[in-house]
Amino acid sequence: MNNSSPPPKRDFPHPGLIFIFLALFVLVGVASWLAFTSPALAANEAPSPAPTRSLSFALAEIAKPTYTPIPTATLPPTEIPTEVVIMAEAEIVSEALTYDYVESVTQNDAPPPQVYTGGKSILVDISEQHMYVYDGSLLVYSFVASTGMNNATRVGNFSVLNKIPSAYGSTWNIWMPNWLGIYWAGSLQNGIHALPILPNGGTLWAGYLGTPISYGCVVLGAYEAQVLYDWVDVGTPVDIQW
Repeated sequence: MNNSSPPPKRDFPHPGLIFIFLALFVLVGVASWLAFTSPALAANEAPSPAPTRSLSFALAEIAKPTYTPIPTATLPPTEIPTEVVIMAEAEIVSEALTYDYVESVTQNDAPPPQVYTGGKSILVDISEQHMYVYDGSLLVYSFVASTGMNNATRVGNFSVLNKIPSAYGSTWNIWMPNWLGIYWAGSLQNGIHALPILPNGGTLWAGYLGTPISYGCVVLGAYEAQVLYDWVDVGTPVDIQW
């Protein structure tokens, strides 16, 4: 007969206690997880060093340039040459004229013509707008010239009547240097002279030599008129032809 007693009966924990233990376990796990993932904890952690990267260029701070506007210069308006304006006015006036300029001498006080015995002579060719100056048969000067517009220069055989260093044309208030009178047109005189000088010092008809531009006179350049004036004598024959 077996006298051994049966093992004592074990008492298992109450089911409610088991549930409580499981709940505590879950709470502890959740708290631990939240603690490790908290931003505050992450802030306390040392930041991971950013990977270094080699630069192939250098950085420099360059000041932004300042712009100072340059003042724009205002140019004066271009003046219209006085010669052109006066020439245009003179062309209109000249339609009513039958002679060229009013001179400082008149027919009444002109000296009587002299008998010329020298060999000098002047030939003006209107078709060529040219002057040929001779000493005997020798051509000494050849000048570009300008005669009168609309055939205003008279054709014929004349002579140098007088020499005036600077004759005044009162009709247009101009001066005609190196004046050589050659013939009368009524009570007024036409002649040979340099390009006229305007009251402001400008030169009338500059750049137009070689074309008919006057109102009867024969016009030369300033240099040519001075050469002729110094060379010619009063009484020198002047022939004008086509």
